[in-house]
Amino acid sequence: MPSTADRISALKRERNAVILAHNYTSADIQELADYVGDSLGLSMKSAGTDADVIVFCGVSFMGETAKILSPGKTVLLPEPEARCAMASMCTAEQIRLAKARNPGAAVVGYVNSTAESKCEMDVCCTSSNAVAVARSLGDREILFVPDGNLGAYVASETGRSVILWDGFCPVHHSITVRHVEALKAKFPGAAVIAHPECRPEVLRLADATGSTERMVSLAGEAGTDDVIVLTESGMRRRLEAAHPGKRFHFPEHAVCMTMKMIEPASVLHALETGEGEVVLDAEVLKRAYEPVKRMTELAG
Repeated sequence: MPSTADRISALKRERNAVILAHNYTSADIQELADYVGDSLGLSMKSAGTDADVIVFCGVSFMGETAKILSPGKTVLLPEPEARCAMASMCTAEQIRLAKARNPGAAVVGYVNSTAESKCEMDVCCTSSNAVAVARSLGDREILFVPDGNLGAYVASETGRSVILWDGFCPVHHSITVRHVEALKAKFPGAAVIAHPECRPEVLRLADATGSTERMVSLAGEAGTDDVIVLTESGMRRRLEAAHPGKRFHFPEHAVCMTMKMIEPASVLHALETGEGEVVLDAEVLKRAYEPVKRMTELAG
């Protein structure tokens, strides 16, 4: 009997499908994927693929973003109930109320948000290009949603006036100064690289900060064999593959169980049945397209 991987491979060819996987998914999902990356890379890949079907191994907002950029393609979420906790911290109605309280502010929205929320944004961003997006807005005050930690990082890097939302990634927000100090004590001399979704006081302990994709190069630039990595532990596979011989150390609790919901059986089921298709209202697709498209254009 063919293995799950072989059955997935056959169905991919049959349906002209591509499998995209976020860096935080499990290693067995990353091994199945045609492309593994961060939110920006996956968003751009979903827009440029010639496939008829996009199987998005990630949380629900990622599949929605792929649908916004490729409305004519079928986008499948292997686990439709894998929902980002941060995205639920910011609704479209809440943004509208905040805009009314802050007229004139440009709304910059982290891609970790629902399609409906994106309709209320001037431009989306990822952790890769959040600073570039903020700088592209001139001197306008910025209402940054929904990640307060990333917004604080943008403010510190740009000197812009940024109104911060009270939202966060539970995994990154749970990494504290004590966790970092314990890792540094255990691995003295190790370089420390951090994701900008971490708390500001945690970022101050890092030698370098960057998105998951940037971390791959930061790890190579580190002058030590031991590297402390302050992000979700799914990054281990990418880092070890890119830098054999280096040792990567994560906070033990830095695991996104929502991402880990996605299993090979989930991918196979989606391809076999077509279940988990992302369906968005036509008006939402239209309104969310511009801020998402601007995000991909500001990829540098």
